Order: sequence, then C-alpha cells, then structure tokens
Amino acid sequence: MVDFEWYRSFCTIYKHNSVSEAAKARMMTQPAMSQHLAALEAEVGEDLFIRTSRKMFPTERGKELYSQLAPLIESLEETTMNFKSASLPTFTVIKIGTAHEFYTEKILPRLHKYNIRTISNFGTADQLLELLKEDKVDLIITSKRYQTPGIEYLKLMDEEFVIVAPKDFEVLDTDDLELKEQWLSSQNWMSYGLELPIIRRIWREHFKKRPLIRPIHIIPNLHIILKAIENGVGLSVITTYLLRNSVNERTKVIFEDLKVKNELYFAYKLKHKHLPQIHEMMTLIRDDV
Repeated sequence: MVDFEWYRSFCTIYKHNSVSEAAKARMMTQPAMSQHLAALEAEVGEDLFIRTSRKMFPTERGKELYSQLAPLIESLEETTMNFKSASLPTFTVIKIGTAHEFYTEKILPRLHKYNIRTISNFGTADQLLELLKEDKVDLIITSKRYQTPGIEYLKLMDEEFVIVAPKDFEVLDTDDLELKEQWLSSQNWMSYGLELPIIRRIWREHFKKRPLIRPIHIIPNLHIILKAIENGVGLSVITTYLLRNSVNERTKVIFEDLKVKNELYFAYKLKHKHLPQIHEMMTLIRDDV
C-alpha cells in the first residue's frame, strides 16, 4: 500500500532533481528520503528517475506520475492549510527578524507594496534564532539552519560573497593560488566579526586552511564596511547585492574566482506553519528577491 509521504517525497525530488536537496526542503534525512523513493519505485515496478553523479532526471514514467500527482498534492496541502488556519490565531502584525543589510537592500525598497503591518528586528543569526524561540518574532531570515525542535526552515535564496578592494588598489597579478593567499594575508582587512565570518569560508574553500589574518577594524555592518573600502581603508568580503552602486565607481572585485555562496533561509515555528499571514509574507519577500 502506497504511503502518501512517498508521493510528497517523490514530488519534492522531482522539483529539486536531487535527493539531498529534497531532504533539506522537507527537513528529512537523506536516507529517509531515499527510502521513500525506493519504496515508491518498488510499488510502481520501474525506475522513476535516471541517476547521474550530480542530478536526477525523471524517466517518462516519472514525468507521467508527477503530472498526475502534483495538482492533487498541492490541492490537498492547500485544503489542509486552510483547515488548520481556521482554528489558529491570526496575526494583525507580523514580527520579522533579519540582518540589517538584507532588510535595507531587499525589503525596505518594496515595503510600500506590503499590505501587512510589520515590526522589524535586526541581529545576527544566533540573536534572531533566540528571538524566534522566545516568540518575540514570527518569521526570520537567517544564514544558519540549526536543528531546533519546533522550528522549520525553508530555503529563500543564495547570496554570493566576493573580495572587494578600493578602486585604485594595486592588486597582485597572478594565477598562482599560493601566491594569492600570501598576498591577501599581508593586506589590511576589515571583518564583520572577530571570528572572520565569510572570510574564513573563503580561506577554507579555496586555500584549504584557516586564515592567518588580524583585521585592522571589526565593523558589524556591511554597508559601513563597504563605505570604508570606498574610502581606501582596506579589503573585505561583501555580498554582491550591495555592490551595484559601488563597483566600477569607487570599488572593485578582486580575484573573482575566490567567491563563495551563502544560503539564506526563512525560519518560523511549526505551530505557525499554516498561518496564511506567514505564507503571504514569505511569498512577498521571495517574489522580490
């Protein structure tokens, strides 16, 4: 007998072309997701996906099954959401939490379009999670996904970080990775925090080591760090959506191959999962970014 959850897992894998990404989306372990697919394929009697090293592609039977299942599952989930929301308290105001930079660049310019009243809070990922756990915010946008009981995460977007220098900064011209690391380590750096967030990621991903950097300034605001770079203070790592009015005029991206990506997530309490206001706010933000 087919389990409904097998169908949900199958449709999620179909959308993401990946068992691991589907598992993240459904907040399941990858083995559990694989078991759902294997059980459904055994029930159907044939493979539903072609496996490759990077992606999974649906077979003709998989495409046929998805076209039949997707509208039924979406309708059932919508009915469930409406049924549950009728018995849940409604919010007249949504309390949201996010980083100051994301709010300024991605939410503030479109705030006039929102029909929902908001109370905004700003902080680091750790601070925002505590606010969510204490019910001081209803929805947060965070770069960290903790396994916290009663809290669900949905991926919002990828943000890209690059190394940024003043426009007239003289940069070492080399393709040698070791020379790049040595040169970068000798420069004046500004960091968002003492633990070198994102800078540490670049070193680990590209140089396979920890950075031996002592920042000359710690500034927990990327807008201010960018302004300091424009004024010639030194280098830092900046998310690309902050650079549209700065690059080519007052700053430049250096060593573009050393960029890294960071995932951003919505997070909310499971008890509020079916509140239409939460979903409306997430839809507004996702449509704008």
